[in-house]
Amino acid sequence: MSDCCSVNAKPGSAPAVMACPINGARSKQVDILTVKSLVRQLPLGMPNTQYYFCEAPGCDAVYFPLDTQAPTFRRGDLIVRVGRKETADPIPVCYCFGFTRKDIEREIVEAGRSVIAERINTEVKAGNCACEVKNPSGKCCLGDVGRAVQDALHALREAATTR
Repeated sequence: MSDCCSVNAKPGSAPAVMACPINGARSKQVDILTVKSLVRQLPLGMPNTQYYFCEAPGCDAVYFPLDTQAPTFRRGDLIVRVGRKETADPIPVCYCFGFTRKDIEREIVEAGRSVIAERINTEVKAGNCACEVKNPSGKCCLGDVGRAVQDALHALREAATTR
């Protein structure tokens, strides 16, 4: 079973957090497996260095290296859309099972709540997730799903009060 939705500290000499060289945003380590799985075309002889994931919405950089001689990868270099950086639908929130922000919004409008997080949890428990190779952050999507649910509920409440 994949442990992608568990938190495991990795010992090492690289700092756990670095500032994005493009915009200065606080960025966390991402496993090289994630980078290699999602970058469209890796350069030959790419150095084996620690990479960081920049999730800042206005920044085009996605992965940047600790070793400044290694390449930085931008949105267009990836084979998937980076949900945290997207503004136009479909905005992915769960890469393993294909859920988008619109799916969550639709469920809330139709049923008053979203059960997408519960569906994902069921799949995770069954060992069916692969966040480390499908999600650009390399982490479990449940935090993003929870934020998307809260955003959709807030937008629905706002719409109801402006009527």
